[in-house]
Amino acid sequence: MEHPVDRAAKVVGSKTALANALGVTKAAVGQWKDEGRRVPAEHCPSIERLTSGAVRCEELRPDVAWDVLRAAAGEGAYE
Repeated sequence: MEHPVDRAAKVVGSKTALANALGVTKAAVGQWKDEGRRVPAEHCPSIERLTSGAVRCEELRPDVAWDVLRAAAGEGAYE
């Protein structure tokens, strides 16, 4: 199964493009796939927006209660 970070990079164009859009290094994006590493939660909504929902916050960080955060923000999705 393809890692959600790889799918996000494909949608955006490349890991470099994803990194630039998020204001991080390409190396940081690559490290998010390493065992024991995760996408920082604050980047998940941006990735969801950049991919037009093709990669959801829940895929990137299933440990975060995104449903609670979405409800608190009054949003059905981060658009």
